[in-house]
Amino acid sequence: MEKQKYLDDLQDIKTIMDRSSRFISLSGMSGVIAGISALVGAYLAYSTVYSGQDYLNYRHANLSFYNLTILFSIAVGVLITSIVGGIYFTHQKSKKTNQNIWNSQSKRLIINLLIPLATGGIVCLILIGKGLIGIIAPFTLIFYGLGLINASKYTLSEIRSLGMMQILLGIVGCQFIGYGLILWALGFGVLHIVYGIVMYKKYEA
Repeated sequence: MEKQKYLDDLQDIKTIMDRSSRFISLSGMSGVIAGISALVGAYLAYSTVYSGQDYLNYRHANLSFYNLTILFSIAVGVLITSIVGGIYFTHQKSKKTNQNIWNSQSKRLIINLLIPLATGGIVCLILIGKGLIGIIAPFTLIFYGLGLINASKYTLSEIRSLGMMQILLGIVGCQFIGYGLILWALGFGVLHIVYGIVMYKKYEA
């Protein structure tokens, strides 16, 4: 019985150490909201960019300044919805786990996520300026995946697997540029929803 008590104590210590080094209040519902927002945004973007083209054929995009403005507005809308939803559901989960939503772990998480994202954002702006629109969607997947992998040290380990899948989709999108938006919807939309549901059932249900 004493041996079992020591093992239980060690497990408790391990749990406390893991809790103090990782931000574990990240809600699975945040992923679901982000995924739904991405799918809606992808549909609106697809209607803007590829209107009048056969769905089954390889698509070509010729974007005017007006279309770029619409796409930028869609992107901002998706980003704001995802951030607001993420903050809300993460805050709700943090109250259940008695963990402060803004602490040293969440700061490290955000910083390590933002470094690749900011880099990717700058690269994509440069590509847009040079008219290389086709590889924007794959590059956002790749840099986002790198951000997730970089941030996974400070949150749930499953984030790393999600990041690797995003990078893989981005690489495929670089090869099949005409299907970049479809792959973007799969990565930011479907994968986020699946990941969110799995994380919710595993850690919150």
